[in-house]
Amino acid sequence: MQPWFTDGKLGIFLHWGIYSVDGVAESWSFFNGQVPYDTYMAQLDGFDAQKWDPDAWADLFVEAGAAYAVLTAKHHDGVALWDTQAGDLSVVKRTPAARDLITPYVDALRRRGLKVGLYYSHLDWSHPDYATVRPDGQDPDDRGNPYAMPAVGEESPERWDAFLAFHRAQVRELLGLFQPDLLWFDGEWERSPEQWGMAELAELIAELSPHTVVNGRLTGHGDYATPEQGVPVEPPKGPWELCLTVNDSWGYQPQDDHHKSPRQLVRVFAETVGGGGNLLLAVGPKADGTIPPEQAERLEALGEWIAGHRPAVRDTGRGLPHGHFYGPSTLSADRRTLYLFLFDRPNEYVVLRGVRNAVRSARVLGTGTDVRHERVGGLGEVPGWEYLYVHDDQLDPLCTVVALELDGELDLYREHTRD
Repeated sequence: MQPWFTDGKLGIFLHWGIYSVDGVAESWSFFNGQVPYDTYMAQLDGFDAQKWDPDAWADLFVEAGAAYAVLTAKHHDGVALWDTQAGDLSVVKRTPAARDLITPYVDALRRRGLKVGLYYSHLDWSHPDYATVRPDGQDPDDRGNPYAMPAVGEESPERWDAFLAFHRAQVRELLGLFQPDLLWFDGEWERSPEQWGMAELAELIAELSPHTVVNGRLTGHGDYATPEQGVPVEPPKGPWELCLTVNDSWGYQPQDDHHKSPRQLVRVFAETVGGGGNLLLAVGPKADGTIPPEQAERLEALGEWIAGHRPAVRDTGRGLPHGHFYGPSTLSADRRTLYLFLFDRPNEYVVLRGVRNAVRSARVLGTGTDVRHERVGGLGEVPGWEYLYVHDDQLDPLCTVVALELDGELDLYREHTRD
């Protein structure tokens, strides 16, 4: 795993495509029958990206405290944002934008020191050869959705092979043209790993672009796990990344005004990094390329909080296991400073337990004010409790962080005496 990813903490996810013209759900709106396919694809005529400023995007991502971004190079609708030579369905050939949108995005991010991620959908509900074989073991009399499965009784492995050749050609283009730091796959669920040839695809990526991190949707061959829309109660043991929408939609849907508050976003971010993961926060640009102000404002608010609490975020790892503290925490790289995240107003004190180390000092990040603390209880090897008295005037309106300097590397007690 590349160190930049495990140290990244925050990425920005961008679902941008023709679906932003009418503000409908990306790809799923025609798949689920909410709009006819022809109506959905007519949005090609309105996608112009006329106000798009990729440098403004990059500046906003830096202000948000992000280390990387991921852009939908091609969603399930099959519309490519670059000048693919594998087919004709692209914004270059079929929309008023009439240009490659990936290269300016890549260049803008790299000018600001951000890592470049590209999203690519395995499945393609517009490709004529995609719905030609069914998943292993599926009843031939069950077609399912016509965009995904062949007609009843019909199957053409030869056409599936032609689709895989198309798929591999586009992956080669993305790797060769843009050298992404991260390739974010999706849409693997409709076929088995064997049908996709996932093992061979992983080998191809490693051969052509060994520095590229690959997400877990390579079914057993990715570098990290990708939980979605909810922080896991038990975080994955290895590297992971939570993808989360800033409102309830991935792409631009103007009727969706259910935006998470800055406090909610900070809480999710803290819970994620406390579990050793990254947050990939999704915003939906408009068809003209601008990010809605209410979404940009939330990125700015998150970034302001991160900037004021940087030591608890950067160069830290996952914090305490469940039971030691009732909230998330992170641990410094040298394992000598523990950062506790407080979401709510303490009722007199907060408690840390099962830590053998003595606490040398406790202070509030952002203000630097000292926190009174004392060790209570304990017997022999049992360390007792550390009481931390955090006052109202020390609280951050979004999330308060208390830094505890320990007398050595973190040493936890998770046993019990006298069975």
